[in-house]
Amino acid sequence: MNFLDLCKVYIRSGSGGGGCIAFRREKYIEYGGPNGGDGGKGGDVIVEAVDNLNTLIDFRYQQHFFAKNGEAGKGQQRTGADGKEILLKVPTGTEIMDEDQETVLVDLAETGQRVVLAKGGNGGWGNLHFKTATNQAPRRANPGQDGIERTIWLRLKLIADAGLLGLPNAGKSTFLAATSNARPKIADYPFTTLVPNLGVVGVDGAEFVIADIPGLIEGASEGKGLGQLFLGHVERNSVLLHLIDGTSGDPVGEYKTIITELEKYGGHLADKPRVTVLNKIDTLDAEERVFLVDEIKAGTGVDVMLMSGATGEGTVDVLRALKREIDADKIRQNAPEEQEPWQP
Repeated sequence: MNFLDLCKVYIRSGSGGGGCIAFRREKYIEYGGPNGGDGGKGGDVIVEAVDNLNTLIDFRYQQHFFAKNGEAGKGQQRTGADGKEILLKVPTGTEIMDEDQETVLVDLAETGQRVVLAKGGNGGWGNLHFKTATNQAPRRANPGQDGIERTIWLRLKLIADAGLLGLPNAGKSTFLAATSNARPKIADYPFTTLVPNLGVVGVDGAEFVIADIPGLIEGASEGKGLGQLFLGHVERNSVLLHLIDGTSGDPVGEYKTIITELEKYGGHLADKPRVTVLNKIDTLDAEERVFLVDEIKAGTGVDVMLMSGATGEGTVDVLRALKREIDADKIRQNAPEEQEPWQP
């Protein structure tokens, strides 16, 4: 399946049907009076978040969505039929943005959430509505209201508990493949991962979702490489798993490069809880492992875990560390907000 996380969509709600001008015409009834019905309501354009989608690829082949117009009213006080609504199904985690790509109209962060993006126009009144004691045969009816036409952008931010970060070839896809049923493309060259991948991992009887994000490079926050396109997918994560390549020769520089890009990107990414892991330790002997851990600790001040995604060494401990951070984040989100004591 192709991956698409940003697309432009044109929507238009239905216009209301016009009111009817009609009079009762029956044998032996001399003064039948007005009986024109109202027009039907135009269809709405609705968007709904569903949990069985993880891409916006459907909107690549269809970008225009027009709801049906309401039917006009008819004689004998018959109201026109309402126009059929249009339902856009998007993955959970999709943001609906205005045409400027900056104003967020709605954030569909929960499955089943439904929002009316464009409301259909009301139907016009038939001449029956305008009958009064002094105007018993009105020849007046209202047209229906016009529908709403607008351009919107859909941006998908994947819903995952943990996000994988690191320079290209840090071993993120290998770790995801080793700990979950996901099968991302794995090769020994940079930028193997071109699109985000999701995997469900389990540890100690609990499961959570990890997102494998394409590797970042220096300047990613300014549009270089692939990372800037996908950094939005880790904005919703409870914890970030930062992988450092143990064979790179400059682990401290790698660490600072990623942190710098997170800070430049903004969105509080740099403030999220992180688990820092030195990966590919299967290529290092015991002395080299101790030396690199001490070097990273001295250069960054963070504690480092050891892991090999290829052999599985240390992966369980890393998953447990991620699970602790995810549980802590859920506790913080569910904690009641502290209110200042009332003062007269």
